[in-house]
Amino acid sequence: QVQLAESGGGLVQAGGSLRLSCVISGSTISVNTMAWFRQAPGKEREFVGNINWIVSNTYLSDSVKDRFTISRDRAKNTLYLQMSSLKPDDTAVYFCAASQYWRNQSPKESDYAYWGRGTQVTVSS
Repeated sequence: QVQLAESGGGLVQAGGSLRLSCVISGSTISVNTMAWFRQAPGKEREFVGNINWIVSNTYLSDSVKDRFTISRDRAKNTLYLQMSSLKPDDTAVYFCAASQYWRNQSPKESDYAYWGRGTQVTVSS
């Protein structure tokens, strides 16, 4: 089993930055892909991007690729999402997710077996 816990959300003004963290515990050796998703009020969950936990290949969706960066620190079992130039449209609950398999650029929620509870990001205009 893998447990995930996000942190770092909060209220930020448009144009600002935030860094989200996701700490992984449990059977961390089984993790192959980590991903970030987000869900805005009244909308479906949206794929933000993912990273190969072993070799650190990353993929970001077109909506965020010029503003967000995904990284990881294997020694700390922590996944990061660095967000900059934030917009009100980025307001959402952000979730990290994990898979035991390499999910190259996969946006499918069903490809990720483990999920955190999410952290709220609110961007004011």
